[in-house]
Amino acid sequence: MSRLSIAALLLATAAPAMAQPAATPPVPRSAGTPYAARTLPDRIMLTPAADPTQGMAVAYRTDAAQTTSEAQIAISVDGPTLEEKAVLVTGPAGTAKDSANGPALYHQIRFDNLKPDTVYAYRLKGSAGWTEWLQFHTASVQAKPFRFLYLGDIQNGILTYASRVIRQAFHANGGIELVAHAGDLAAQRDDLDHDDEWGEFNQAGGYNWSIVPQLPATGNHEYIDVVKPDGSESRKLGPYFPLQFALPDNGVQGLKTTYYVDYQGVRFIILDGTSAIDLGTMAQQTQWLDATLASSKAKWNVVLFHQPVFTCARPDDTAEIKAAWKPVFDKRKVDLVLQGHDHCYSRLTSEAGREASAQARKNGAIQGPVYLVSVTGSKMYGLNDRARTQPDKTAEATELYQIVDVDGDRLKFRTYTASGKLYDGFDLTKGADGNHLTDTSEPTIAVRTCTGNIGPDGGKCVARGK
Repeated sequence: MSRLSIAALLLATAAPAMAQPAATPPVPRSAGTPYAARTLPDRIMLTPAADPTQGMAVAYRTDAAQTTSEAQIAISVDGPTLEEKAVLVTGPAGTAKDSANGPALYHQIRFDNLKPDTVYAYRLKGSAGWTEWLQFHTASVQAKPFRFLYLGDIQNGILTYASRVIRQAFHANGGIELVAHAGDLAAQRDDLDHDDEWGEFNQAGGYNWSIVPQLPATGNHEYIDVVKPDGSESRKLGPYFPLQFALPDNGVQGLKTTYYVDYQGVRFIILDGTSAIDLGTMAQQTQWLDATLASSKAKWNVVLFHQPVFTCARPDDTAEIKAAWKPVFDKRKVDLVLQGHDHCYSRLTSEAGREASAQARKNGAIQGPVYLVSVTGSKMYGLNDRARTQPDKTAEATELYQIVDVDGDRLKFRTYTASGKLYDGFDLTKGADGNHLTDTSEPTIAVRTCTGNIGPDGGKCVARGK
């Protein structure tokens, strides 16, 4: 070896190694499920207009070749001749979105001037042709009985676990006319690549999302973290939610994640807890909430948002929301408050606790707002200490869905497990003096909680502390 080679070797050995940039960990992807946009529309999502007796909207995705937004719609007939009287409806040109699955265009079309209580069929144009015909039913002007599905956080294990809960809900309960989502539809953080997450969300619901109107609330995971020019951290709505849902524009001015829908005797009011807490819109939302409840002519008023007033997993209740919105719920006599975020189940009828609530009902007391928290996906949190005595019923490490039947002066609420077992239930009956709550007399399964490290199904407890 030459002297030059030896010197070079000694120098290399003595010198400290040059620092290498840390490798960026790969973003996890959905195994075996390619979510590239194709030549026919996909991710088809039906949403109601503010007046669903006369309007619906649809959002969907195509490949980059289908730049125009085109649909055909017709009053449904019973033979294969829908196209004969179909009307062409167009929307704005598709919005381009590039992702890990490649380029795509997102489209939104609104169907207006529809007839109440009527079955319509529609199909959407892709670069290779038309989709199948998809049917929906406009709402009745009258307060006819109807059924809706309420889902907590889908968020994690979307296709692996949550899909079976969604499909069980539709399989076992015919006639679902609306779906209410309490936020965190996808994780949109670290769980999977974001486009894969929304691909799994759409695959989990399948054609049901395209024929049953959806009422989504935003959760904290619909938002993404951003760094402001001054270096401080903030949040902004992620790119997928506004592309995926064509929502009514009747909420807080400038905040399109808030809106309301009147459906056959029920006013559904959707709020954005993340924007209220983190982005300074609490006052505007509270004022709008109060005015929207004050103007409601509906027999029943249901409020839907993500962060719960009363928590079943976290150490403390959501102080900002509790202080601002609970007084409005009480004053305006809200019937149901549907929430998520805690990844456990809770049905709370009185802040004083389950024993006080049961005694009050026994004495004929009027029932105020009923607060629900539920979870559909696979991420689970353990119950906090209050959850052992305050809510009427709780569960941990359990995937759930809720079926709500509205029929005149009676509202029937039932909670089912992933395999379709009845877990909880109550009826609200609206009298001249207010609501009266009756627990279901139907048999329900045993309370589901972890015992030490053992979960309610006999395996490990998957509910972690929050």
